[in-house]
This record gives sequence, C-alpha cells and structure tokens, in this order.
Amino acid sequence: MNYHFVSTSHLETRIWFKDDEDFKAGMNFVAVLVALTGVRVISFILMSNHVHFLLECSRKEAEDFINRFKKQYSFYYYRKYGEKELLRRNKVDIQAVGLYSESLEKVIAYIQMNCVAAKICLHPTGYRWGTGNVFFNGNRPAGTRIGDMSIRSQRRLLHSTVRLPETWRAEDGYVLPDSYVCVDYVESLFRNPSRMSYFLNTSSKAKLVREANGPSFRDQIIVGAISDICLSLFKKQNVESLQMEEKRELLRQLQRRFGADLNQVCRVSGIGYTEAAKLLDSY
Repeated sequence: MNYHFVSTSHLETRIWFKDDEDFKAGMNFVAVLVALTGVRVISFILMSNHVHFLLECSRKEAEDFINRFKKQYSFYYYRKYGEKELLRRNKVDIQAVGLYSESLEKVIAYIQMNCVAAKICLHPTGYRWGTGNVFFNGNRPAGTRIGDMSIRSQRRLLHSTVRLPETWRAEDGYVLPDSYVCVDYVESLFRNPSRMSYFLNTSSKAKLVREANGPSFRDQIIVGAISDICLSLFKKQNVESLQMEEKRELLRQLQRRFGADLNQVCRVSGIGYTEAAKLLDSY
C-alpha cells in the first residue's frame, strides 16, 4: 500500500472558499474525483486558503488527483466570480508516508487539527469541510441516498455530470464524506477514540494552539469565578439556573477570560461535552 500526504501552498492574498456554497462545491469535487479515479481518501480538510489530503495511491495518482481537483474548482470559481486561474500557480507538495513509527496516525491528526489551530473551532468534530466529524462518530447524519435523487438533482448538486454510486449519501448540499472516506480503516488504525484523541492533542498543530493560547488557569480558579459571572451577567446563582442563551454566553466568557478549551469548560461548568460543543459552534 502506498500513502501520500498532499498539501497545497497557502494563498497569501486570496482565499479558495469565500462562503459555505464554495466549501460545498469543494466537498462535492472531492467526491466526484474519488468516483472517477478510484483513489482512496484516508483523511482530508478544506481550509480557506489551502487544502490537505492523505491518499492511498501512487505518487502519480496523487499528483493527478490534486491537479484535477484544482482544475475543477478553478473552473467553478471562474464561473462564479469571473476570476481566471485562481490556482494555476498554487504549488503542491506531495510526500510519501510510511507505515512505520505511527506515521499515518500523525499525518491524520495533523490534517484534522488544522481547523483548531486556525481557531475556527474548538475540536475537529466542529468543522464540516473534511473528515473532522467522520471518525468514531455514531451520530453521523443519514442524508439522502444518491440513488434516490433525480439525475437533474445530482448534476445540480455536483456541478458535474459524473454519476456517483447510488449508496453514497448527501445532505445540506454536499456528499457526506463518510460515503467515500475509508472510515473503517482509520478507526481500525487508531483502534479507539482515546488513542485518536491522544494523537490529536499531541500533534504539531495542537502545540501551536497551546502556544497561541498563552497561560492557562487551574480548574479551581475558574470554578470559583463562575458563580460571580452568573450573578453579575445573569442575576442568577448557578449554571443550573441558566437558559440556553445564557449558558452559551457563559461558555464564551470562560473562553475569553480564562483561555479555557472545550474540555476544561465542560469540567468546570458541568455542561456535557456534546451540549457545550453545540452551544459554542452555533454562536
């Protein structure tokens, strides 16, 4: 098996994706290329000014995959914004990834943590444009089977005439990545969610997050401040008395005042991880 880590250079003065519709188009072009080429996607992420892929294929196939992706997206971009050759000079780096020293796990963690390092979300699961919410997730959206969509609907969705496998699924305007990403393989590679969390938290991207956040506060200090925040902001005695919007603001205040990450916020507030993530992601 051959694995390649594919990255594009960061655009300095422009971005690939200006809105959600652009991201959805990018997601669908990934699905189209998987259907066309048969390349196995292990993990990927679409960031505003660059992309990363971990692919199982030869180097030539990896180069062809990213070049076709850039070409298709550039054509879409031109039709929407009238700007030619957005990505023609955008450089590509392709590195072979071995099966030793947990190399695959490290690359996957690096890819997944890009959105966190960019301070877009608190955890990869909060980022839709890639595989951040795919692995070890028992609540992935069901979506609509491609086979249940009309040909016209498929073409409108994909910006392409390529036919996808009928069992693949789409929701909210894009093909769900777990339809074509090697989910079972990645989960078997990490073995369990805790081991994946370890690699996410020890990746080089996680290190950047820690360095950028500056000094942290002990749980006890934040716990002692929560009652004062509840009283001064909401005129209430404790977290249990807060309404949803008040809880959201409390979590934001804990992040802003103390630099607390999502895990610490949950610990000190008593709000569950899933609820806290939803509150913050919907802000």
